[in-house]
Amino acid sequence: QVQLVESGGGLVQAGGSLRLSCAASGLTFSSSAMAWFRQAPGKEREFVAAISRSGGNTYYADSVKGRFTISRDNAKNMVYLQMNSLKPEDTAVYYCAAGRTLFISSASTAYDYWGQGTQVTVSS
Repeated sequence: QVQLVESGGGLVQAGGSLRLSCAASGLTFSSSAMAWFRQAPGKEREFVAAISRSGGNTYYADSVKGRFTISRDNAKNMVYLQMNSLKPEDTAVYYCAAGRTLFISSASTAYDYWGQGTQVTVSS
């Protein structure tokens, strides 16, 4: 049974930082592309960042480029999202996703497994 468990969310002031973590189990982690998506109240889920199986390639949404960094540790089956210079518009539930896709993608349909999400709230 595949499980993705996010942690690290919380309340932070604008300009602050948070580091999200996602622990994966029940899948061959090193064979999975990983991604972070988010969903704000009343909005559709949107792509944030993705990382290739080896970690050698990353891809970011324009809205977070230069502020967020995705990384992974294949030895620990973990993926991370370092979020700096947070803005109120970053407020959302953040989801970790895993996919057997060969290439990293911003499309939610490319990912097969999803976590339950962790809330990030940025106050102004």
